[in-house]
Amino acid sequence: MKRIITALLAMLLAACAGPDIQQYKTATPQLDPAEYFTGTTDAWGMFQKRSGEVTKRFHVEITGTQQEGVLTLDERFRYDDGTTEQRIWRLTRDGEGRWRGTAGDVKGTALGETAGNALRWQYTLLLPVDGTTYEMQFDDWMFLIDRCTMINRASMRKFGIELGQVTLTFRRRACSP
Repeated sequence: MKRIITALLAMLLAACAGPDIQQYKTATPQLDPAEYFTGTTDAWGMFQKRSGEVTKRFHVEITGTQQEGVLTLDERFRYDDGTTEQRIWRLTRDGEGRWRGTAGDVKGTALGETAGNALRWQYTLLLPVDGTTYEMQFDDWMFLIDRCTMINRASMRKFGIELGQVTLTFRRRACSP
């Protein structure tokens, strides 16, 4: 029994481990979220269950504006089943390479950190499913590929167990690499 508990604890600790954002500090192009998201950006994405099955696909139109040190991202989602959703983020710089953000369906404050071409964004999303709202922990990793294109991979967890992943590709409008 002791071996089983030790093995379970080791697996839990391994699940919490991940790359350090600073390992990307020399990667280019440098990502500045305020610069990248100001204007209109389109994103195409999908949600995959832990098994790998794709259960939702979507398009997001993001309008980014800056005013008095606040970057506002108005995200408008259109899912493959025809449903729509809107999320409005309000992001502020919190020191060198650090960001804080709030949105109506995010519990508390989201925390982000940039280094080189990467942004790690962590938050708890209040996710409604069949009349019940679940608190899902998101661990988003965004990587700027060129000044127009960014790729995002997010892990969605509940009680430390990964339930699925969200993958997005962002493309700034009226942009050429």
